[in-house]
Amino acid sequence: YGALQNMNTLSMNFLSLLPWYFFIMNLFAAGITIADKRRAVRHKYRVPERVLLLISLLGGSIAMYATMRIIRHKTQHPKFMVGIPLILVFQLFLLLFFLFARPIT
Repeated sequence: YGALQNMNTLSMNFLSLLPWYFFIMNLFAAGITIADKRRAVRHKYRVPERVLLLISLLGGSIAMYATMRIIRHKTQHPKFMVGIPLILVFQLFLLLFFLFARPIT
């Protein structure tokens, strides 16, 4: 019983940190998107597309997509205009699954 109680405590601690993780990831995603746009305008070294998609996959999809739309960055690329919303839908599905899934007893 003690191990199960420790697992529940660990799970609750993890869940309480999750909003902060997504907040920080979304700030980072917006910042890196803006930096890539500035570099594009100045013809400087760019952030690789796979890195932008990875940041989106790791939790920055909302801010990255919104920032790309606001600053008109990569809006002609289906990889981003379709891919990032698909990543977001997947992330929302996972969130709902973990929030409402009941353990099998």
